Amino acid sequence: MRLAALVSGGKDSIFAIYKALLEGHEVTHLINIIPARDDSYMYHSINLHMVELISAASEIPLIQQESSGIKELELDDLTLALKKVDVDGVVIGAIESQYQAGRVQKICDSLGLKVYAPLWHRDPEELLTEMSKVLDIRIVRVAADGLDKSWLGRPINVNSIEHLKALNKRYMVHMAGEGGEYETVVLDAPFFKKRIEIVKSEVEWQGDTGTLKILEAKLVDKN
Repeated sequence: MRLAALVSGGKDSIFAIYKALLEGHEVTHLINIIPARDDSYMYHSINLHMVELISAASEIPLIQQESSGIKELELDDLTLALKKVDVDGVVIGAIESQYQAGRVQKICDSLGLKVYAPLWHRDPEELLTEMSKVLDIRIVRVAADGLDKSWLGRPINVNSIEHLKALNKRYMVHMAGEGGEYETVVLDAPFFKKRIEIVKSEVEWQGDTGTLKILEAKLVDKN
């Protein structure tokens, strides 16, 4: 199928693209929705400028659509974006969020598009382990007990997965961050022609929530 990919720059959407390409699908466009509100129910709002670098790194054209970020009304903005591409379906990185998956399905049904969700209901620990083997994933936002400043900028690897397992047992932190416990950005993937390097960043911390704001990043050749 010819697919458009709904992306935020995080691990789930990028890994879903990787799986789609592995299965022989063609990903023609990246679709990124930019919410006007930080509390959007559907879309991420952290470090969205990194999606432009991901588009350049992967050489997949990017379509960005501004959104009100208002619950339910923001769905119209995704519809507008999808009307700009000629595809058979949409690839999404949803794992457990029925809210997101159900609404994307409804929009795609109205447009005659199929939904491709390769991560849906996968075991979180197995999925995270599989992701860590092929993606360079960095944590850029934390909002859960046990996730302090030291997690910001930390890669998802064997060590961090073990620590997340412990936090899951102690605080019920979702291994894949499906409850908003953490958010990520991907710096490299097998389908990237170049990798992304963070040049300058800063930590913002309020109460028990923190964000790694990426102020400058660039594309570099892969080793």
